[in-house]
Amino acid sequence: MQALTAPELAQWLADPSRPRPVLLDVREPWEFQTCHIPGSVAIPMQSIPERMQELDDEAPIVCICHHGARSMSVAAFLERQGYANVINLTGGVHAWALQVDGSMPTY
Repeated sequence: MQALTAPELAQWLADPSRPRPVLLDVREPWEFQTCHIPGSVAIPMQSIPERMQELDDEAPIVCICHHGARSMSVAAFLERQGYANVINLTGGVHAWALQVDGSMPTY
């Protein structure tokens, strides 16, 4: 499984020459409402098995959670299901708030 830091993801999103990844936020709805990376798709972790067909299996998918543990589990699950380009955001939205977007609320 690939991993990406928050600053690396920010660079990727700022680069118009790179294909935009699917930003898959696997946290609970209340967490997503509290804060999220703009453009993220919210599919809670427990809903992934029944909703994974909503994801483009050809696109890069960056899995996101609060600190990176749930997203790592989801990324591993998606890889086992045949998704080839799955990346875990190390440190999750918490790292994004600390390292990229200081205006993002933390919890």
